[in-house]
Parts: sequence; structure tokens; C-alpha cells
Amino acid sequence: MSRFELVHTIRFEAARKLTRVPPGHPCGNLYGLAFYLDIHVCGDLDPATGFVIDFGDIERAFAPLRAQLDHNYLNDLDGLDNPTSEILIQWIWDRLSPRLSDLTCLTLRENDRSRVVYRG
Repeated sequence: MSRFELVHTIRFEAARKLTRVPPGHPCGNLYGLAFYLDIHVCGDLDPATGFVIDFGDIERAFAPLRAQLDHNYLNDLDGLDNPTSEILIQWIWDRLSPRLSDLTCLTLRENDRSRVVYRG
């Protein structure tokens, strides 16, 4: 069988304030972002379905996290008192990986130039 890597992108919007930046740093102010999360899943093709995983299954696995993150203030969530993209992507991984056994990588984009890649 061939090994495949599927990537599904989920967009969510949230506000944050980074609490450990030096005085005067712009990220010390409250601001909002449209995040793009690429969820990478690797696996073998199921000959019965023709899928590695249904993209809808990825959406359903992420749904409880979307409910916590989308259009919310990240600093209010447990473990995100300083929600840098690095801390946020690890927070997402810790909650998503038990729901997606073949999860291999997450990429979190906070704008068109900056992203964080995390492989657990």
C-alpha cells in the first residue's frame, strides 16, 4: 500500500494579548487574528472507502476545540495565559492528537508571513 499525507486547513478567529513581551511590544496589546491551522494526517489508503481519512472526520475531531477557540479571547482558556503561537499549537496538539491517531504535524499560520510547525 502507498502511504499518504492529507492536509486539511481550518480557519478560526480569536483575540489574544501576549503577557511576557517587553514593555512597548505591539503584541502586549489586545489584538485579533484569523488563524489558519493545517492538520496533517498520514496513513494508508483504505481500499473499501478510497480514503485515508474522511476530511469530515478531521472537522469533527476539531469541533470541540473550535468551540473553545473561535471568536474567543485565548488568554481566558486554561493553559493559554500567554498564548504565543508556539504555546497555542502545542495546546491544540495535546487536545487533538487523542482524537486523530494518525496526526503527524500541525502548522499554525497567524498571517501570510509567519507560521509555526509542530510535530508533537
